[in-house]
Order: sequence, then structure tokens, then C-alpha cells
Amino acid sequence: MGHEITILIGTMTGTAELVSDELRGVLEAAGYHVVIEPMDDLTERVFSRDSTFLICTSTYGQGDVPDNAQAFFSCLEDTRPDLSHVQYGMIALGDRTYKTTYCGGGRRFDALLGELGATRLGDPLMHDASSGTLPEDVAAEWVKLWAGTWLAREAEVA
Repeated sequence: MGHEITILIGTMTGTAELVSDELRGVLEAAGYHVVIEPMDDLTERVFSRDSTFLICTSTYGQGDVPDNAQAFFSCLEDTRPDLSHVQYGMIALGDRTYKTTYCGGGRRFDALLGELGATRLGDPLMHDASSGTLPEDVAAEWVKLWAGTWLAREAEVA
């Protein structure tokens, strides 16, 4: 197997988990080693892995991160680790009918990781639940481009 990608899942209803399972198949078919980690009980130590990270999170309430990601998010806010060695992609799930909080969980993670020095590879995927498309289908297409563009570019640099 090739380069490792760790998918960190923030979910309330299981949608981000379904998306992550689909992504695992696509990425493994492309030769990557994939580890899926629900955000329950995670700390900043997860970022000590020699891996590229893919954050896949839904949004809950008023633009918040999901319940299973709240302790992890708070841990990162409180400990403020140096994540300048971390590279990540972002998949944010939301519903555009909630205009001001659309994909808020992903946006909050993206902002925090940036503040801590992590580098986002490529543009985030913001999936709209009211679009009539399945998030796992949209994410599977997105991740092919993301991996083919950003991870290939990083492999050339290394």
C-alpha cells in the first residue's frame, strides 16, 4: 500500500461515516492506505501519525461541530498544538437552507486547523444536503481529483 490517509469523522446521524466508507474504497483502489477514525475520544496526538488527514464532518445546531467531535475540537482549541507539519483536506456536510450556518462544522474545523498552522490541500468540498445529490457520490468524485492533484503534487515534492 502507498501513502497513508487518515479520515477523521465528525457525525451525528452517520452520514459522514457513510461518506468516509465510500472514500476508503476510492482511495484504496488508487493505492492509498486508509485509516478511518471517528472523532470520539481523539486528542491532538492523532496528528502525530505520518499521514495526510481528511476531515469529514457534518454540521449540527447553529453551525456547530457534531457531538462526537466537540471534545476533540475543544481539545485543539485549549491545547493549541503546533500543527505546521499537518496537511489535510476538508469535506464539510451541511444544508444551504441554513444560510448563515451552512457547513459550519467543517468551516470551524478548517479555521481552527489553519490557526494551528496546518496546511489545507485544495479547496474544501461543501456538500449541500438540499441539493438532491448523495454526499457519498459527490465526495467520491471530489476525492479522486483531490488525491490526483494534491497528493500527487506532495509526493513529487517529497
